[in-house]
Amino acid sequence: MTHTAIATDASATPQPVCDLSQRFVRVLGRRDNGFVEFAFSLGWPELSVELMLPEPAFEAFCAAHRVRHLDD
Repeated sequence: MTHTAIATDASATPQPVCDLSQRFVRVLGRRDNGFVEFAFSLGWPELSVELMLPEPAFEAFCAAHRVRHLDD
C-alpha cells in the first residue's frame, strides 16, 4: 500500500479563529407563558441554535455557560 501526501499551503486559506470559551445568547422573544426564545452560539455568534426555556431555567443556563448577551 502506498500513501500519497498532499501538499497544502496553510497560508493560502486563512482559517477563522474559533474560541470555544466564547458563548453568546441573543434573546429572540419572551412568551406570555414564561418561556424565553433565544439563540445560543459557541465561538462564533453568527452560527447559532435556537432554544426555548422557562425564564428561571434560561437564567440558570446563562449563568452556567457564562454567556455574553448580544441583545439589541
